[in-house]
Amino acid sequence: MTFTLDGLETRPAQAWGSIRLVPLVRDEPVPHLRLHRKAYEEPVSVVDVGDGTAYVAFVPHAFVADWSDGDPTRSAAYGTRLLERDTAAAPPRMPVRFTRRMARKAGKDRLRFLPLHLAVEGYLALHFGGPEIVWEEWSRRAVARGLSPRCEETYLGLRVRGLEDALRIFEIHPGQCGVLVYVADALASAFVVPHPGDYRALHATLVEDLFGELIYKYGLLGAPAGDLSAPIDGAGITSIHDLRAAASCRREEWAAFHDAVMAGDLFDEEGSTQPVQRMYGFRLSRFLPSFGLRKENHIGETITDDEGRVAYLKTFRLSDTQVRRGYLLKRLAGNRWRLDATAAALGIGGAALALRLERAGFASLLRQDVLDHYRAQARRAAPA
Repeated sequence: MTFTLDGLETRPAQAWGSIRLVPLVRDEPVPHLRLHRKAYEEPVSVVDVGDGTAYVAFVPHAFVADWSDGDPTRSAAYGTRLLERDTAAAPPRMPVRFTRRMARKAGKDRLRFLPLHLAVEGYLALHFGGPEIVWEEWSRRAVARGLSPRCEETYLGLRVRGLEDALRIFEIHPGQCGVLVYVADALASAFVVPHPGDYRALHATLVEDLFGELIYKYGLLGAPAGDLSAPIDGAGITSIHDLRAAASCRREEWAAFHDAVMAGDLFDEEGSTQPVQRMYGFRLSRFLPSFGLRKENHIGETITDDEGRVAYLKTFRLSDTQVRRGYLLKRLAGNRWRLDATAAALGIGGAALALRLERAGFASLLRQDVLDHYRAQARRAAPA
């Protein structure tokens, strides 16, 4: 990964129960780029991803990135498309909406994309075609249809206990262009926009973002956020100037600790990035992690300028189960989908690998007789 949050400064966090919000502030907005919104009545969408397959999801809103130098007072909107100019008539409303692309140019100056769904589609499409070589272990379904259909369960932010109240209560800082959301001090998501006006318009839409099973369960547990405050030592403070200097030092220490420790695993240097669209010096991309076990793994999407500076960012933390699925698919693909070679690379037997695939939800990819053979082999090897 080459993404950085240069130009964004971390401000003191605000905590409410298990929710901790860490504001990100820009000295100067990113020029020539704004996010806008358009409300949709029906949030269920069917998106043609362009290769004969469709992506079905609950889409509460879309974003529109605007490259024009128009009215600077325009703000990001809830549910948007990228349009060359405002249209008089809204698209037809229906219970199921059909959209041409996950990210599509809608005029020379605008791009419409569905927030987070671009990243989730990238995860669901991971080795979507299944085995490239027809080894004998794979079922007819695996050869003919690959991993289709794939589905994952997510939760609306409204169902993450405390998040709605925190967003309503917490202060929005002057110049704030982003936020990092923590639940029980686990990094749940990051959200960055190019302009403070965009953030003010989109702050409340975080309750309609997607969150994984881990974050949902942490919210249910209600474990309070830890006390990370560092009191100011009054020794040596004899004036308002000294107090201001001490407070500034504490803010810098907090920002350094947060960026290096709490948010240190947001971007994975061993992950992969896929460019999706490019317009006027900005690039819309999505990224996947390396799927390392027993660590944080985030998927997400960004808009960056030519210098690699992040103008827009939205991320989703994968659950441990989702990480294991991605890990298995990556290792299988790296060993040309050969079960014996993959098992050897993992240091386990073929039966153990088959059972791991079954637990990960990939049992239908294996021939039934092969899976039954490995199940029997595992039972014989189990201690009495």
